[in-house]
Amino acid sequence: MQTILSIENLSKVYASGFRALTHVSLDIHRGEIFALLGPNGAGKTTLISIICGIVNASEGSVRVAGHDIVTDYRAARSLIGLVPQELTTDAFETVWATVSFSRGLFGKPANPAWIERVLRDLSLWEKRNNKIITLSGGMKRRVLIAKALAHEPQVLFLDEPTAGVDVELRRDMWKLVRGLKANGVTIILTTHYIDEAEEMADRIGVINAGEIMLVERKDALMRKLGRKQLTLQLDAPLSAIPAGLATWRLELANGGTELTYTYDTENERNDIIALLKNLTEAGIGFTDLKTSQSSLEDIFVSLVSKNPAAASRPATTSAEKNDKGQVTAR
Repeated sequence: MQTILSIENLSKVYASGFRALTHVSLDIHRGEIFALLGPNGAGKTTLISIICGIVNASEGSVRVAGHDIVTDYRAARSLIGLVPQELTTDAFETVWATVSFSRGLFGKPANPAWIERVLRDLSLWEKRNNKIITLSGGMKRRVLIAKALAHEPQVLFLDEPTAGVDVELRRDMWKLVRGLKANGVTIILTTHYIDEAEEMADRIGVINAGEIMLVERKDALMRKLGRKQLTLQLDAPLSAIPAGLATWRLELANGGTELTYTYDTENERNDIIALLKNLTEAGIGFTDLKTSQSSLEDIFVSLVSKNPAAASRPATTSAEKNDKGQVTAR
């Protein structure tokens, strides 16, 4: 697939000595939805801020559709839209004025039809003449999304876009995101709602302690790292698992009335058939069975908990100063 965003050997060390990123390399494909997952302080916002020109990298390079974000920053930035975590808008401007102004900032000619389309898609059309100060928090979040889309970017960053917003906005935004993807826009998403990543993303990246731990297609990740659990309701309680079944990953539960088996999703059919055969040979009967599968959240928590770098990483602070002396949240 064609690469639209290329990150090579990117590192960031703040003036305080805090290392937010360490040799991050990552390619994002044109037209995909890429979910970047990580705990608080993992480096997600720092990475996005560098790509968007808000924070300067300590080393490494970033190219957007072939344009270097430092040496060719005007062309690179014109291709990027950013929906930040913070609700930062001009409180006394109207919705129409602030979204139209954002388009002009990137040198785009006026296009009222496009602005109208964006506002309608985000259920903002009826609020177009309202001053932003009069809007609810959810509506202000919609305005941020509209501002990011005003100049028709090819790459859209959504940094925790649905944190603290209502269900209706989440639904509207994901509908819009699917439409943007259908039109070839690349979406990079960070979220605490891992179910959103599981539903929306084509590929998943996991970052922790400033390092990329894993990048994988979502379906392949679920196959490789996902686990299933088979629970058998026994017709007679067991006090212990028979020695002949010691090679299986079996556990007794509920006073010996349930037997659980955890297995890889890739070996599902053969494993279960062999296990049931062994249980029958051991004289163990069961009255019912059920299966459950680990979610992307389970996989994420498991990956992060196994990363030794996280234990030595300094506690998260609310903000760091960038190279221009500005305070930027991580």
